[in-house]
Amino acid sequence: MTESQDQRGGATALSTAPVVLPRRIGPSDLQVFPIALSGTVFGWTADGPTTTAVLDRYVELGGTLIDTADSYAGGRSEIMIGNWMQARGNRDALTIATKVGKSADNPGLSSSAIRAAVQASLRRLRIDRIDLLFLHIDDPTVPFDETLLAVDELIRAGDVRYFGGSDHTGERLLEARIAAGQVGVAHMVALQKHYNLVHRDEYEGDLARVAAQLDVGVLPRFALAAGFLTGKYRTRSDLERERRGEEASRYLNRRGLRIVHALERIGAELGVEPATVALSWLLSRPRVVAPVVSVSGPLQLEAIMAAPRTPLGRHHLTELDRVSD
Repeated sequence: MTESQDQRGGATALSTAPVVLPRRIGPSDLQVFPIALSGTVFGWTADGPTTTAVLDRYVELGGTLIDTADSYAGGRSEIMIGNWMQARGNRDALTIATKVGKSADNPGLSSSAIRAAVQASLRRLRIDRIDLLFLHIDDPTVPFDETLLAVDELIRAGDVRYFGGSDHTGERLLEARIAAGQVGVAHMVALQKHYNLVHRDEYEGDLARVAAQLDVGVLPRFALAAGFLTGKYRTRSDLERERRGEEASRYLNRRGLRIVHALERIGAELGVEPATVALSWLLSRPRVVAPVVSVSGPLQLEAIMAAPRTPLGRHHLTELDRVSD
C-alpha cells in the first residue's frame, strides 16, 4: 500500500464489492463498520487539510467509528475531529470513541480526573455525549470502585454511553467486573489491545479467554504494526526513511519478513494489498469488532477499508497462523 496507489481503481473495486454488515461492540447497542479510524496523527504528523481529507474519505468508504484520545497531540486531535463534524453536520451518523487517563491536564483515573477529562473532551469534540469512553491506562493507584463510580455517574448523566479498557490484563478485567457488580454500576463493554499478526501473545491466551467470558468487544490497536504489515519495511534503510520506522524496527527480523511474504502471496492471489490481508486476518479472530488503524493520507484508506470485503479462505488463515506462530 502506498500513497501513489490508484484511488479510482480502489474506489471502483470497493463499490462493486459485497456490502459490509456492521458489527456490534460487545453487549452494547453500538453497531459499527469493522474498521475504526484512529486520530492519533491528527494535529501531529497530519495537518488540517490532510486530516479533513482522511476523515472525508473514511466516511465516503463507509466508515462510522472514529477513535481518538485526550492525549493525542495534546488534545488537538479531538479539536480537529470536532471541527470537522461540525462543518459536515454528520455527528449522528458516527460513533465517537475517546480515551482518558494520559493527558497532562487530567492524568490518572481518579474520580476528579475522569470527570474533568470527559468534560474537556466533550468541549473539544463539540459534542454532548461520548459514545465509547476508554480508560487509556490501568491506574492501580486508584481503587476500581472510585473509577467505576465516576464513569457510571457520567453514563447516568448522559455524557458517556459506554466504556471500556485499554491497557488492562485479563486479571484486572475480571477485578473490574467483580467491582462493578458489587457496587451496582455499568461494566466495560470493549477492550483495546495491541494485537496484530506480528504481536499475538499479549492478547491471545488468557486475555482472549477473559474477553470471551465477559462478552467484551475487542478493537485491536497497532493493527498494522506501525506500518510494517503493509510491506514497506524490508531493510534498515527503509526504516531510516520513514518517521515511524523506529516503531516498526522491532519486527524487521526473519519471522517478520516471513509474515510479510505470506501477506504478499495471499494478496497477489486475491488481488489486494498486504495491509488488506493483515486486517482481514484480524477480523477473522474471535471477539474482534474493528481493528483501529491510523493513516497518513486518504489514499491509504483504499486498501484498509477493503479488508471487511475480503474474507480469507481457510487455507489462507492456516498459512498466516503458521508463519506468525
